[in-house]
Amino acid sequence: MTSLVDTMTVMLRQVLADSERLIRCESPSEDLQAVADSADLVADIGRLRLGEEPERIEIEGRTHLLWTWGGGPSRVLVLGHHDTVWPIGSLETHPFQIQEGILRGPGCVDMKVGLAMAMHAIAALPDRDGVTLLVTGDEELGSPSSRALIERSAAGCGAALVLEAAADGGAVKTARKGVSLYDVHAIGRASHAGLAPQAGVNALVELARQVLAVSALGDSGRGTTVTPTSGSAGTTSNTVPATARFAVDVRVRDVREQQRVDAAMRGLRPSLPDAQLIVTGGPNRAPLERAMSSLLYDRAVGLASALGLPPLHEAAVGGASDGNFTAGVGVPTLDGLGASGGGAHADDEHVIIDEIPGRTALLAALIADLLSESPTLAGSGRDPRSGAERS
Repeated sequence: MTSLVDTMTVMLRQVLADSERLIRCESPSEDLQAVADSADLVADIGRLRLGEEPERIEIEGRTHLLWTWGGGPSRVLVLGHHDTVWPIGSLETHPFQIQEGILRGPGCVDMKVGLAMAMHAIAALPDRDGVTLLVTGDEELGSPSSRALIERSAAGCGAALVLEAAADGGAVKTARKGVSLYDVHAIGRASHAGLAPQAGVNALVELARQVLAVSALGDSGRGTTVTPTSGSAGTTSNTVPATARFAVDVRVRDVREQQRVDAAMRGLRPSLPDAQLIVTGGPNRAPLERAMSSLLYDRAVGLASALGLPPLHEAAVGGASDGNFTAGVGVPTLDGLGASGGGAHADDEHVIIDEIPGRTALLAALIADLLSESPTLAGSGRDPRSGAERS
């Protein structure tokens, strides 16, 4: 299998050329035209490398791309996104460059290089029957328009492989925290702060008490964080505020904790007489628990060894990805199979070029290995090697 690494090393120049084209096409999620232009480019590179035209799926003005191979059900979903957090003009301050084995540029590690790697990995497969490649255009916003598409594409698959960047040291991501988002709105009654403060119901005081109550819902021992983030209150400095609100970000390792915090958030009650409290929001992404990645990780470890690559490691991370959605519908999911580097969303975003051939070869080998299983078992609720139920 080491010849696959050699093949990808030869193809590295093409991967870098494709990556440069993708990075130079700025694609901030909020800019619909930029996302559409980026989708055109991704489709063009896909035609060049894969010889296939994608299906274009536009939802709420955002363009997503879908390639499918074979006449039967999809068995392996390869999942990525082409939008970034970087605004138009970022290339002026963070130009694309390759220097001393490091590639830089806005969106390079998250995840333009990963997209190029995915296309070359699929292109190297001797048989693509059963593979689906989905490239979405709103992941950085939380995938509001593409979530249902991701879940439909994953349904029935034996595995979902996510091209988000590797964790530190090139580790793949076997667990991600789930995310819940809330907005807490306190409603009081306005009055003049100097003439009749007692006639009012201070929504800011109510909000302050709720912030403390919400903060206490975290559990460091279980890895649960409940963090009040942005907030606002009142209208003028001499008026008892009639309204106040704050946002809450929740991160959890397992579904039970997500349910516990959700019940507690919905159980909040006002502390001041005549105050009202409205809580909106809820779970946004279920946790990607390690049980949903363990068999795929074991398989990837063996393939990395057979390819002559350095030992593969795993990591659990706090951030969420579209892999949370695929795991949430019961599909075994392995994340962090994209580029190795660091600095996602930050000034030092970068990719380690020497790591690209091996990681691309590992992705290709993993897809091929999954496709070699019985089609019936690969899409069932059992691990095709052991017959054990997926957890």
